[in-house]
Amino acid sequence: MGNLVELTATELRRALGAREVSAVEVVTEHLNSIERGARVNAMVTVDAAGALSRAAELDRQGPSAELPLFGLPVGIKDTHDTAGMRTTYGSIRHADHVPDHDALHVRRMRDAGAIVIGKTNVPEYAAGSHSVNRVFGATRNPYAPDRSAGGSSGGAAAALAARQVTLADGSDMGGSLRNPASFCNIVGLRPSYGVVPPAEANNLLTPLTTAGPMGRTVDDVELLLSVIGRADARTPVADPTRLARFETDDRGLRGLRGLRVAWAPNFGGQVPVESDVRDVLARAAAVFVEQGAHVEEASPDLNGAAEAFVQLRAAEFEAEWGDTLDSDPEDFNDRLAWNIRLGRTLTARDLMRAQERQSTLMRGAARFFGDYDVLLAPAVTVTPFPIEWDYPETVAGEPQQHYLDWMRAATTVTMLGVPALSVPAGFTPEGLPVGLQMVSAHGSDHRLLGLARAYEAITGFAKLAPAIE
Repeated sequence: MGNLVELTATELRRALGAREVSAVEVVTEHLNSIERGARVNAMVTVDAAGALSRAAELDRQGPSAELPLFGLPVGIKDTHDTAGMRTTYGSIRHADHVPDHDALHVRRMRDAGAIVIGKTNVPEYAAGSHSVNRVFGATRNPYAPDRSAGGSSGGAAAALAARQVTLADGSDMGGSLRNPASFCNIVGLRPSYGVVPPAEANNLLTPLTTAGPMGRTVDDVELLLSVIGRADARTPVADPTRLARFETDDRGLRGLRGLRVAWAPNFGGQVPVESDVRDVLARAAAVFVEQGAHVEEASPDLNGAAEAFVQLRAAEFEAEWGDTLDSDPEDFNDRLAWNIRLGRTLTARDLMRAQERQSTLMRGAARFFGDYDVLLAPAVTVTPFPIEWDYPETVAGEPQQHYLDWMRAATTVTMLGVPALSVPAGFTPEGLPVGLQMVSAHGSDHRLLGLARAYEAITGFAKLAPAIE
């Protein structure tokens, strides 16, 4: 079988199903990879004994169609509860916390045969797109160890890129699936709200945050989505739209021919983007032209999106952590404390106006995707930045007002209420990964994955691996 860690999740699942390799062998090789790549600091809690025990149990049981993730080692984001396994939320307050239950989608992964090998690093309470906290420190980018792996699902993206897990879960409020996917040359999908049931959410009526799948290829992401993206009777807003799989021919080309494509290199001037990111993505857009798509520069209206996002996020943070900030202020870093306190400055009118603005943006997106099949845009405004930074303070010469400002390529798309993913698009001359954000109409998740699969097959960037020292 060669080097097992270089196989994709779908390739490994086929090999496991054919008994060409055992689950114990697969887990052992991935544990060795975690040890070799310890400097990356992606997997912050590892249960080697538990993973090997579960692998042996699965080998005795044998593969079946009812276990689509049979024998696959997976990483779980350290903000998602795992029964019997430490879950810190990246917070010193919860450094020794061990839940007694799994989050719904984690339970679904286990029930599908996945082997939870450990937890992936996050920023404090998953706030921000740089995975560093006072419990575990910073996650390094496998392609450039002196750079950030992104966040908040940065540990997940880095673990995938470093071949330490085959699949990983993540979550996305303002880009936490898309940002680290772009930084680490992997695929991260923010599904339409409700496709992955927000079973643990305190508020089902503000569709900002969703869990989602991450993998090294589009096929891997779709495999995980097939497990976690199912209805849940206890979560009334859960509505996994199961559209037909978008097929392509053997070369993966037919999916792009004749497409109506909107290309937004800087969202019509609404979002600053660094030139090295734009240069890589211009070549990505050219692929669509070469394959017969009808490409034109166009962007949905994002007027007020960034401001409304910041307000709604601040209100959620204050409701979630305001009391704790008052009683134990040392539990929060300065950026998160600022974000919580910002929520206290908002009035009921502010929040209603922000929700009205999001409603307007969502209606505008529906009209926009009546004219276009897919939107191509940056997933992130910058390339991976130095690991010592808190966040980029300028983008394309424009000062960033706070730690969320540089994330506008993703936060503004969040406000449209549509599925969006980052797929590998190439590298800068310095060897830094850049992801292409692909966006489509609400509920068109599988069609979007099909288009991304066609693009991925043409470019081959997903096959490139970092050199782990």
